[in-house]
Amino acid sequence: MTAAQTLTLGPESDLSQLFELAQQLRVDSVRASTAAGSGHPTSSLSAADLMAVLMARHLHYDWEAPDNPAGDHLVFSKGHASPLLYAMFKAVGVVSDDELMTTYRRFDHRLQGHPTPVLPWVDVATGSLGQGIGYGVGIALAGRDLEKQPYRVWVLCGDSEMTEGSVWEALDKAGQHELTNFTALIDVNRLGQRGPTELQWDTAAYARRVEAFGCRALVIDGHDLDAIDQALTTAADGEAPTVIIARTVKGRGVSEVADKEGWHGKALPEDLADRAVAELGGVRHLHVRGPRPPVVAPVPVPAAGPVELPRFGVGEKVATRVAFGRALAALGARPEIVALDAEVGNSTHSQDFEKVHPERFFQTYIAEQQMIAEAVGMAVRGYRPYATTFAAFLTRAHDFIRMAAVSQITMALCGTHCGVEIGADGPSQMGLEDLAMMRAVHGSTVLYPSDATSAAALTAAMADLDGISYLRTTRGGYPVLYASDETFPVGGSKTLQHGKQDRVTLVGAGVTLHECLAAAEHLAADGIQARVIDLYSVKPLDAAALARAAQETGALVVAEDHHPEGGLGEAVLSALAATGSHPAFAHLAVANLPGSGTADELLDAAGISHAHIARAARALVQG
Repeated sequence: MTAAQTLTLGPESDLSQLFELAQQLRVDSVRASTAAGSGHPTSSLSAADLMAVLMARHLHYDWEAPDNPAGDHLVFSKGHASPLLYAMFKAVGVVSDDELMTTYRRFDHRLQGHPTPVLPWVDVATGSLGQGIGYGVGIALAGRDLEKQPYRVWVLCGDSEMTEGSVWEALDKAGQHELTNFTALIDVNRLGQRGPTELQWDTAAYARRVEAFGCRALVIDGHDLDAIDQALTTAADGEAPTVIIARTVKGRGVSEVADKEGWHGKALPEDLADRAVAELGGVRHLHVRGPRPPVVAPVPVPAAGPVELPRFGVGEKVATRVAFGRALAALGARPEIVALDAEVGNSTHSQDFEKVHPERFFQTYIAEQQMIAEAVGMAVRGYRPYATTFAAFLTRAHDFIRMAAVSQITMALCGTHCGVEIGADGPSQMGLEDLAMMRAVHGSTVLYPSDATSAAALTAAMADLDGISYLRTTRGGYPVLYASDETFPVGGSKTLQHGKQDRVTLVGAGVTLHECLAAAEHLAADGIQARVIDLYSVKPLDAAALARAAQETGALVVAEDHHPEGGLGEAVLSALAATGSHPAFAHLAVANLPGSGTADELLDAAGISHAHIARAARALVQG
C-alpha cells in the first residue's frame, strides 16, 4: 500500500487526487458486483467522476452523525447504481472493504441490491425509477420552508428514467417553488437496459426540457473533473434550482465494456473484472473527509397546542370528507402535521387546514405522484404528512405509495369520493379499487368511517400510527351515528344492533353501513333479527367480533361500495378462515361497470342497496 493509497481527500484535494478517488469508486463497484455475481457496475462507472467531486468538495455531511439537521442530503434516484453508492460509503469509512466484498446483495445483510433506509445514510428507498427527484423536492421544501435549515439536496439520476412523467412533475415543482437548495445530476450515459435511450447524448434536448420547467440547466462533460467542480459550485450559488446534464460513457474506464450494449445489469466475469481493475489502476484505499455541515443555532420548534376535534350531533347529516377536513384543521395544533393537496382541496376539505395553517400546506396541483413524493420527503425530515385527493386518483400514485412502504415512511393518506355513491360524475371519478390497493401495501392501516364522529376520531388516530395509513371517505352526507365521546380503536369495530335472536349479521362500512341499517329494518318487519357491524377498521380487522357473529348468527352478508376483488369481503373471509369460522356467506360488491345517476340509483344498480342486502340475508336464512 503506497502513501497515495492511504491519503485522506477533502475539499482542498487537487484534481489528480480526485481522479484517483473516482478510479477507486470504479474499482470497488466492479469488485463488489463481481463478488456478488450480480449488480450494475457499468451504470456505476459512468457516474463515478460526478460522485467523487461531489463527496470530496461539495457534499456537506457528517458521516458519523447522519442525523445532523444541517447536513446535506444525497438521493440516488438511479438506485441500481448501488455499487457506486456503497463504494462511496467505503471511501468515507462507514462501510468496510470486507462488508462491501462479502455482504453486498447477500441474504440478511444491509447492502441490498438497491439502497434502503436500513442504512442510516440513506433517506429513501430507490430503484423504481423516476422517483428520486420528487423525493428530493420534498426534502428541499422541508429544509427551506419548514425546518429553516441551510442544507442542500443532491439527486443522482439516470438518463433512462428521464422519460418518466413523474420526473417532470417534480422539476415543475422545483421551478415553481424556486428551490435554490435543490440540484439534480443526470448521468447521460446513452445506454439503457435494452439499448440506446430515447435521447441518447442529445444534451441540448435535455437542457431545453429542464429550462421549460423553470430550472437552470448546466451541460457538462461528466468526466471532466474541473467542469464538474465548476458546475457543482454554480449549483450551490443560491440562484436557481439546478439540473446538471452530464454527458458520460457507460462502463467508463473499462475498455472492454465502455459504451457497449448488452452490459446493463451484468456483473463482470472474474477474468474480465481482474483486467478491469488492472486497467483502472488497481485497488486503492483512499479515505474521504468532505466538507462538514455548518454549525447552526437550533431552530425552535413551536409547542403543540391542544387538539380540539369537531363535535357532531347524532342524526345530523354530515359527509365524512367534511369531518376529515375539520379534524385535520384541528390537528394542525401539532407542529409536525403538514397537509398536501392535488388541487381538489375544496372537495376533499383539506383546504380547511390551509385556512388555519397556510405555512404547512403544500399545493402540488394535479400531480398525485409528486404529492406523495413530497409527503415522503417531508416524512423523512420528521414531519407527519396528510396527503389527500379523490380515492380514484390515488391509484395513479400507487408505485410511490408502495416504495414509501419500502422506505418505512410514516404518512397518512385520505381518499375521498369513493364508490358508486358519488353519483352523476360517473366511473372515472369513482374510487372502486382503493381498498385493494391500500390493503396490499406492506404494513398499512386502512380505515373506513361511516359517520362524521368516527371520521374525525380516525383522522386524529392516524397522526399517531406508524407506517402508511389510509382513510376512505364518502362524498354524500349521512346521519351521525355516534356521540362525540365514542372511541374508535384501530383494529376494532362497532356492533350497532344485536340480540340473542339474531339470525344473520350484516357487515358494512361507509355508505353500505347505512344501507345495512335500513336492510335490518326491512328484515325485522319480516321477523328476521339481524346484527349490524360497522367495520370501520379494514386493516387490521376485528376478527374476534366477526368470528363471534359467525358463531352466534350462522350467516354473514358483507356489502361494500368497491369492486369485489380485494375489499371488505375478501378481508372478512380471510379473517374468518384464520379463526376457523365458516358461516353461510354472501358478498355484495360493485361487479358491474357503473355509469352516471343518483347515488340511490347507482347503489341499487350495483346490487349493494338495502333492498339487495335484505334479499341476500333472507336467502341465507331461508336457504
